Amino acid sequence: MIELPEPGHRVVVRYLLPTGQATDALGPLLSADSETVLVDGKRGVERIPRGAIIAAKRVPPPPAPRPRGAGA
Repeated sequence: MIELPEPGHRVVVRYLLPTGQATDALGPLLSADSETVLVDGKRGVERIPRGAIIAAKRVPPPPAPRPRGAGA
């Protein structure tokens, strides 16, 4: 079983879609139990079956937004 950090940490989870194609969910880990992992990603809350996960890890917070220049 893939180890995940405690909920609240930012993670990236690589998992297989039903088509067999791999995709990633990046965002805060909302919850994880023996059957399902919930990640609040850019596509909304992603409900990922544990059996579809092929890799997962904790990642650092996103970088701070860059200030806009006067000419932008």
